[in-house]
Amino acid sequence: MLGRTLFRAAGFLCLALACCGLIAGEEEEGDPAEVTIGERLFLETRFAQFFFANSNGDVNAPLVKGDLAVEFLQTLNGPIPSPMAGQSMNCRQCHLVDDAKMTPGGGNRTYSDFARRSAIPAREDGLTLTARNSPSLVNAQLPRKSGFFLHFDAEFPTIKDLVKATLTGRNYGWLPTERAQAVKHIANVIRRDNASNDLSRSFGGPYRLILKGEGQGIGDDFKLEGKFALDVGRASDEQILDLVATLISEYLKTLTFGMDESGNFSASAYDLFLQKNKLPQKPRVRETDKAYGKRLLEALVALPSPVFVSPADGTLLLHPNQPFAFGADELAGLKLFLSEPNGSAPLSSVGNCIACHAPPRFTDFNFHNTGATQDEYDFIHGQGAFVALPIPTAAERSANPAAFLPPTANLPTGTGRFAAVPTLASPQLVDLGVWNVVGNTDHGRVQKTLQKALLRGDERRVPVETLVDRSIAVFKTPGLRDLGHSQPYFHTGRSDTLDQAVGFYVRFSELVRDGKVRNADVEIGRISITPQDSGLIAKFLRSLNEDYE
Repeated sequence: MLGRTLFRAAGFLCLALACCGLIAGEEEEGDPAEVTIGERLFLETRFAQFFFANSNGDVNAPLVKGDLAVEFLQTLNGPIPSPMAGQSMNCRQCHLVDDAKMTPGGGNRTYSDFARRSAIPAREDGLTLTARNSPSLVNAQLPRKSGFFLHFDAEFPTIKDLVKATLTGRNYGWLPTERAQAVKHIANVIRRDNASNDLSRSFGGPYRLILKGEGQGIGDDFKLEGKFALDVGRASDEQILDLVATLISEYLKTLTFGMDESGNFSASAYDLFLQKNKLPQKPRVRETDKAYGKRLLEALVALPSPVFVSPADGTLLLHPNQPFAFGADELAGLKLFLSEPNGSAPLSSVGNCIACHAPPRFTDFNFHNTGATQDEYDFIHGQGAFVALPIPTAAERSANPAAFLPPTANLPTGTGRFAAVPTLASPQLVDLGVWNVVGNTDHGRVQKTLQKALLRGDERRVPVETLVDRSIAVFKTPGLRDLGHSQPYFHTGRSDTLDQAVGFYVRFSELVRDGKVRNADVEIGRISITPQDSGLIAKFLRSLNEDYE
């Protein structure tokens, strides 16, 4: 897929656009206005609390100095310059594309960043990092048959809810008690924008005109119509926030990996291998992804003479150290990836990756405890520390929610101690993922579908209290396409490479079988691969890389 327009908030465009004489917004010819304006809002740096506090009430005033949180992009090898330097927070700071493509130490991203955990604006609560690694936004809104959840902990039932909470929340520097102030400020930026900055000029002019959908000088690329148009002079602050979130959502819906006209993924060497060998590329109508994966494995085993993919078939321009190829090793890794243990037979080389990452989307959109939380906590506090960590019961949590749950507008004094980055100095801090959301009345809209997802087809009545215990250290399954542009891996960001990530499962599958992983997912224990096997699986996963830009 062609990438989204890059706009550097500091006042200059990306190299590719500058060289061909285009301005932001024009590269995406043919996009509906709601998508183009949604992209502009995604890039907008003035919604953040830092801008509010440092602009002296003038939404069009340039900042004298930028927020330290956006001065650099943190990478595994140290900081590199940020395209947002001199500005304040926006969505792009944590969800990059080709912004750092030409920056030494940078490269392309699939709407994620380079850090183990992303920087956030410093405030009085002392937080400077997000609790989790920044996930890729590409393919995040693919349709699914199960409940729709976003964030690693299933906090949000729609992308619109997520956007609203982000713009008015801690990632943008706003404290839980400041939501009303955040909404008012965002509405003021929209109403008072005079198109004096580069972003405004390049994306159609003042917000009040383009959002209204009428006025002189508005090009067709920026003219909103129908349900997307709003007279911001008459609208309430909440109505403006709602439209901003709607437009950003429309933009994010367009972020998918390469597909052909038939709706098949088509841009990776793996996809081409399926095409060349006339293998099924997606499930049949009413066939589950997992059933399709089993059918694909049967077809692979029966394939007499595989036709492989070589660099003669294509080039990976954005993965310069990787040839565009799918050969015998990748095929062996794919077979391991799709293999499952045979009933009660002794485990042999079985990847069992299909249990959570069935093709073609390579995620079940469900929730599992892989052991990543325990891995990080024990690395800091010693082997067995997470198993011994006191975790309150559902009843104890309900009796004193502020002592345990993350802060919200309804619970501003929440400690968030179980949705935190663990540190040696504070052994009470850990991230339990879905545990923070299931049964939490602040997230009432997701409870029914989340609890059903946690049951995984078990229709027996299970008390919420039991589900709270079942959700300890449980996180949503990510997708696996183009992983070469979203490292480091896991919600902890602790695996720098694919080999390390697959090797993690070699180690933790053994721990699960030995009963040493707290609240382990049984599917992890059904993995049985050797270090050599893990190398083959990592080779297969690299064949899912593509030139997303």
